[in-house]
Amino acid sequence: MAPSTPKILIILTSHSKMGNTGNPTGWYLPEFAHPYYKFYAAGAQMTIASPKGGEAPLDPSSVEMFKEDKEAVKFLKEEEGLWKNTRKLSEFLGKAGEFDGVFYVGGHGPMFDLATDEDSIKLIREFYEAGKVTSAVCHGPAVFVNAKLSDGSYLLHGQEVTGFSNAEEDQVGLSSAMPFMLEDKLKAAGGKYVKADEAWGVKVVSSGKNGKLITGQNPSSAGAIGEAILKALQ
Repeated sequence: MAPSTPKILIILTSHSKMGNTGNPTGWYLPEFAHPYYKFYAAGAQMTIASPKGGEAPLDPSSVEMFKEDKEAVKFLKEEEGLWKNTRKLSEFLGKAGEFDGVFYVGGHGPMFDLATDEDSIKLIREFYEAGKVTSAVCHGPAVFVNAKLSDGSYLLHGQEVTGFSNAEEDQVGLSSAMPFMLEDKLKAAGGKYVKADEAWGVKVVSSGKNGKLITGQNPSSAGAIGEAILKALQ
């Protein structure tokens, strides 16, 4: 049975600078906005956290890119309290039992902090091993590249997974600014990487325990991953 009120822990990056370029980065607007409205419509309770707590940096380029996107504009205008007052991720260690799932929002920021954040890696293991929905979109799946299970094996080993592709990174001209290429690292962690037939196409993959490891490829996949997460909670 579906929980009457799904409880979802949403994680944002705390990282605000793009590698050594000096340019701003952070989390990506539609990748929070589109799933948020899916969760909201389903009556979900959402708790927002980040590694440092407090204000999680919004990538300004995503605001510009999605200025014609009605949901993104509405979210930016009405919901800023969600990302300006996040709780510290570390507060939620040992509390997987209080939630039905965890969702990591993308943006380039997670490549620099959440991919190697020890608290995040522990949190992911706790949620996954407890049979909870464990999910991420776009660059968010960077959080899985170093995640291991209690037996020491990679969480992604043998599992289908998606995330921002090498081709997409090349097309936005940011491959040289990244600490690693996400597609390559997901494969190196044992993941069976899959992607949409064309760059920027919608792709959401459910694998792992009862299909509860859920990943989305890119910003276009943000609404679809929200729907997939809710379906997995049923």
